[in-house]
Amino acid sequence: MEPDSRPSLAVWKFASCDGCQLTLLDCEDELLPLTDRVRITHFLEMSSAEDSRERATLAGTGPYDLSLVDGSITTAEDVRRIHHIRRISRRLVTIGACATAGGIQALRNFADVEEFRAAVYASPEYIATLDTSTPISTHVPVDFELRGCPIDRGQLLEVITAFLAGRKPNISSHSVCFQCKRRGTTCITVAQGIPCLGPVTHAGCGALCPAYGRGCYGCFGPMVQPNLEAMVRELRHDGMTERDIVRVFRTFNAASPEYGPVAEFAAQEAPEPPAEEEPR
Repeated sequence: MEPDSRPSLAVWKFASCDGCQLTLLDCEDELLPLTDRVRITHFLEMSSAEDSRERATLAGTGPYDLSLVDGSITTAEDVRRIHHIRRISRRLVTIGACATAGGIQALRNFADVEEFRAAVYASPEYIATLDTSTPISTHVPVDFELRGCPIDRGQLLEVITAFLAGRKPNISSHSVCFQCKRRGTTCITVAQGIPCLGPVTHAGCGALCPAYGRGCYGCFGPMVQPNLEAMVRELRHDGMTERDIVRVFRTFNAASPEYGPVAEFAAQEAPEPPAEEEPR
């Protein structure tokens, strides 16, 4: 029997809701042809049984040509596992807001994790966790980051196909505003004064929320070089308070380093409007 020459694919889970892994399973019709080109060798979400060593360690043996990593780093064991996975992976791609920006669990980064632990668990002394939830790229080199909460299935298939073909993924870096224009959606901020994070949010969702009269709330994380100072000014103009502005950025992508200056910008006093000249 000839050895299987297909490149190997592994999918890994850290702290997350599994939504991004389910996006791959939801590909359905596209997933079957994909298995003709790639050998999925580690993916607990789609497996009923697996090698006992891999099931016990959740770390795999490798090597793997492409690893997709879902979830953020929240425990000391996570740190050990991600370094092991990086060593046995030729290419490593992070998928989703948890893996690329710490996820919603990164709200702990701005509070006292001991208070959270005591409030949630009956026996908090048995819970081993870090004080922060951090993206995978904080700990190991990453070859590509695919944003979203959850990720877009079309973009995921493009990433897998690109790495199998040895090319760079064709994932646009523009903002949600660009997608609104392509859909022919009228800007809800200009037309209705609705606060919207579209100008600073990475495209990928198809601008769904603005298309249905709701402001973008940033589930795909920051676009490349977002103009946060101008965005904060616009949100303040649309009636949001300092507290509201900080909170709207601290959701799915709370630990994004790009969002770091938001609190400082939101705390700045709004400039006084220019005084009108008295008639002569």
